[in-house]
Amino acid sequence: MNRIPKPQTYGHNRLISVRGIAKSFAGIEVLRNVDFDIESGEVHALLGENGAGKTTFAKILSGVFRPTRGTMRLGGELVTLSSPLEAQKLGITLIHQEPLSFPDLSVAENVVLGRSRGGLRRVRWSNMEHDARVLMSSLGVEIDVRRPMRGLSISDQQMVEVARALSVESRLIVMDEPTAALTPKEVDMLFGIIRRLRDEGRTIIFIGHRLEEVRDLCDRVTIFRDGEKVATAPTSTLTDAEIIRLMIGRPLKEYLHKTTSSIADTAIVVRELSLPGRFENVNFEIRHGEIVGLGGMVGAGRSDVARALFGIAPAESGFVAVNGQWVTIKNPAEAIRLGIAFVPEDRAVAGIFRTLSVESNITAAVPHRIAPHGVLRRSVEHADAEEFVLKLGIKVASLRQSIGELSGGNQQKAILARWLLTKPSILILDEPTRGIDIGAKAEYHDMIGKLAAAGCAILLISSDLPELLALSDRILVMSEGRLTVNIPRAEATQEAIMHAAVPRAVHR
Repeated sequence: MNRIPKPQTYGHNRLISVRGIAKSFAGIEVLRNVDFDIESGEVHALLGENGAGKTTFAKILSGVFRPTRGTMRLGGELVTLSSPLEAQKLGITLIHQEPLSFPDLSVAENVVLGRSRGGLRRVRWSNMEHDARVLMSSLGVEIDVRRPMRGLSISDQQMVEVARALSVESRLIVMDEPTAALTPKEVDMLFGIIRRLRDEGRTIIFIGHRLEEVRDLCDRVTIFRDGEKVATAPTSTLTDAEIIRLMIGRPLKEYLHKTTSSIADTAIVVRELSLPGRFENVNFEIRHGEIVGLGGMVGAGRSDVARALFGIAPAESGFVAVNGQWVTIKNPAEAIRLGIAFVPEDRAVAGIFRTLSVESNITAAVPHRIAPHGVLRRSVEHADAEEFVLKLGIKVASLRQSIGELSGGNQQKAILARWLLTKPSILILDEPTRGIDIGAKAEYHDMIGKLAAAGCAILLISSDLPELLALSDRILVMSEGRLTVNIPRAEATQEAIMHAAVPRAVHR
């Protein structure tokens, strides 16, 4: 059970106090006059729509950004943080939404990263591996600390970052969307760790969008809207409806809905598709105007099937027909030519070109249109990008702004815009609303429904069961690389999906 401190206890053990914090990018103020206090031994949620200022504020607290103005006190002492390393020395660590690691270094090296003060000659490898092993064991995670980070699941990468924060004895750990890519079991394990850290007197800032998680875990919530703090209150004193109203400035009665669409001819047929070690004998079809959900546990093979259909990691056997023609998809260029578009799960690695502008990211999939003879037509690039920024409501300071400066939800919309610009007939969406807020999720769901209504065939991969149930005409479920069921909309329940997703060995 969540232990909510009594309101009158706040202020007696203050760890951080900020006053008048503001931040501008390219002359645009994205954070304005924020006052914020947090206590030692508290789990404090930061809530708000994407672009509200939560992550920017977290990066100021952890030394990634320097504020345009305002002050920050740590333990009563005035501090100015010029870098994450300086923040770390003071006991402040930020765990990013998309885990940041050195993929070719070992788990142990990533865990102790930044802790060692000597050169490589002075590293005691056995001690380093022992310390990392103890830390990972304390988190209840069984990972060989000598293996490289490359190839670890996002959930395991997340646990390595938590271990790294513990290795430097952080007083304040800021977690930006830590549960976005985790299974329910992994979320429960993470929450157990966070509660233990709170009981040890450490302080956690938890940035999230799932209200049930915030209510279960967090002592207080602070809500941001349009770059300003609008409320701070004990979690138990606010209803979900009040939190949503404060986040988006209006009531939101229902944000999960399915737009009515007319289902037509078959768009794609998949028969006996196999990639050894990933998935085998996968069979399904999707019709124009139909949304087919694909559920299952993380690692069940859902994303591998999507990557195969888009030609990123082609299947070794099986057959695919697109609009009645049997085809072979060996690379993404062939998939795009066939009218297939793919919005990947990991937008930071496989979705965006972080250092390029918003307009360059949006138009990246149509080089033949913006540079037909190898010469970039900037006016066409700008016009195409502007059309979709307006159509999808992407919040930008400028089309030439680096896409890495946008919020996660706006990055996700920009990736969708890129593929809509190709005018696809088949759209594969892999965890499309992971890490975006309720308001942005409502807009995204509306866009998905409108695309289906316009005749697009959609494969929707999601770990969010309410989302699958609300949007899908049918739901397929994968377990250990195999499709286990095809559930009609009228018969689909969360229990039926989870039962089909659990590996067979558990049933026996």
